[in-house]
Amino acid sequence: MRSPIKLEFSEKYDQQHAQEYFLKHQDGLARRMSHKRDEQLARRALALAGEPGLVLDLPCGAGRFWPLLAEKPNRVIIGADNSEAMIATACAAQPPEVVARVRPLQTSAFDIDLPDNSVDSIFCMRLLHHIGESAHRKAILSEFQRVSRDSVILSLWVDGNFKAWRRKKLEQRRSVKAEQDSFQNRFVLPVETVEEEFKAAGFRIQERLDFLPFYAMWRVYVLRKG
Repeated sequence: MRSPIKLEFSEKYDQQHAQEYFLKHQDGLARRMSHKRDEQLARRALALAGEPGLVLDLPCGAGRFWPLLAEKPNRVIIGADNSEAMIATACAAQPPEVVARVRPLQTSAFDIDLPDNSVDSIFCMRLLHHIGESAHRKAILSEFQRVSRDSVILSLWVDGNFKAWRRKKLEQRRSVKAEQDSFQNRFVLPVETVEEEFKAAGFRIQERLDFLPFYAMWRVYVLRKG
């Protein structure tokens, strides 16, 4: 049996961090507006994917998108995360009528505890921008290809926009002062690189949805198998 890959950033999500993560997206007008835009993109992506009936939300975090996923009355939601604390926080924080629609699952995106072709779609928000190693992204995409029978909706940071250009400049300045063992857990990825990785994993790109075109780093991809 293969050992699942474990990354340093994923170990921080204890109960305190999970609660902080839940509160973060409600903190201030800017974050609330950002969340609304995230929801707009997510709704559009789900529509483009054909409003899938069985969705794996991985990582589900604190359940931020559960109310949105539950807007489709007959949709079944599997709320999965590597962190048991995250799942517990989500189940406690989200509306009871929404939580009742969710099947919790503690599992790793590198080794999903579900059979082949077991869900219509995988909904993966706020994960791949943490994955700097190409081999690790390919491992995740391979699991997505195995578990989803139709589509994958995912978000990540891409280059080719103002925020990515500015972040690169900041990181160049920081690297002069940083310790050699400093830990980086967020990455801006070249569009050409990630899109080639999608293709190599057996996906075709149905749609690209940008948070703010030419300005923001966030992009949502709708991928289809085959």
